[in-house]
Amino acid sequence: MRLLIPLILLLVGLGGGVGAGLALRPTPEAAALPPGKGGKNEAGVDAHATPSGTHSAAKDYRNSNHGGDTADNLEYIKLNNQFVVPIVTKDDVEAIIVMSLSLEIAAGQSETVYQREPKLRDEFLSVLFDHANMGGFRGTFTDTGKLSSLRNGLFSVAKNTLGPIVTAVLITDIARQDL
Repeated sequence: MRLLIPLILLLVGLGGGVGAGLALRPTPEAAALPPGKGGKNEAGVDAHATPSGTHSAAKDYRNSNHGGDTADNLEYIKLNNQFVVPIVTKDDVEAIIVMSLSLEIAAGQSETVYQREPKLRDEFLSVLFDHANMGGFRGTFTDTGKLSSLRNGLFSVAKNTLGPIVTAVLITDIARQDL
């Protein structure tokens, strides 16, 4: 009975996240358009451009020693739903890890990611469950070494599923809820 309320809250939150993700998801055509190629709003201003005089840290990251890729040939895809990983000890759920993941991919390949997302989610869940079973989410689970190991595992299965179009897996959100 004491697990019923957190489970209901989890399901309501997950449902809200799915609904928001579906409502706010850009059309595949809009997501595939590079900046300056039809990505203008009604006022004729490039919707992807940064205002003059401002500095974009994201562009600096993409342009800096990151495998030679530039902002023009990379895009970021946020996977639609969060990943929920139970932490099980002695046949009891001790905690729940909730994660959001994004992929850094070659520009124009977002449709390929969305087509293969069910397979990709299955492979990611396998890696996440293995990481949880090895104790990766216990203690200081945000330790650089633990997250690096997890990222490497996620990147490996993303590369196997999507091929060379994926250049990185990004952990955008992570939270642990003890039960």
